Amino acid sequence: MRIHITLTKTENLIPFNYQPMLTGALHKWIGQNALHDDVSLYSFSWITGADISNRGLQFKKEGNFFISSYKSELLEKVISGIQSDPSIGHGLFAKEVIIQKEPEFKNEATFFCASPVFIKRRVDDTIKHYTYKDDESGILLTETLVTKLEKAGLPANGVSVEFDKKYHSPKTKVIYYNEIGNRVSICPVIVKGTPEQIAFAWNVGVGNSTGIGFGALK
Repeated sequence: MRIHITLTKTENLIPFNYQPMLTGALHKWIGQNALHDDVSLYSFSWITGADISNRGLQFKKEGNFFISSYKSELLEKVISGIQSDPSIGHGLFAKEVIIQKEPEFKNEATFFCASPVFIKRRVDDTIKHYTYKDDESGILLTETLVTKLEKAGLPANGVSVEFDKKYHSPKTKVIYYNEIGNRVSICPVIVKGTPEQIAFAWNVGVGNSTGIGFGALK
């Protein structure tokens, strides 16, 4: 299930690296204990609707973002938390919530990213970041989705995820989260599997760190 959240307008400048702020609001709405997990069965997008300057972001019009979760109970907590305290930070407040159920999928779907895809693995004593340029990226994306399916108690056989190699303008960039640089990919992904597995991916996102704003799917 997915909830789309409309944000109030504000004249305040919002920092470019606002992910920790958004993650903090999500934790506040749900409750810290509910999210202390090494595998996130939810994802959330970046905020759209901003006016961009060289100093930061401004929301002269209403902004929007969404949160998706395999478990509807988590989103019910978000909605309850917003009703109690809609503040996000820097003058942003949640104004309206719209609920969206999973679309009906077939056995393959191509998704654009609502937040960049992040892939990381420990190699020897270092953390390596992978992008759409790496041959093994599809294997690693599939591996992470399989782990999440198994954690949710769902069948994982036959599922696969890969970057869309035919996309005309894929990009990589470094996104800083709490002063740590993360090399990410901005490129659509192709998910194959059962309709239920694809709906699961639509909810939980792909790649690593979906719980802090990476890998959400449109």
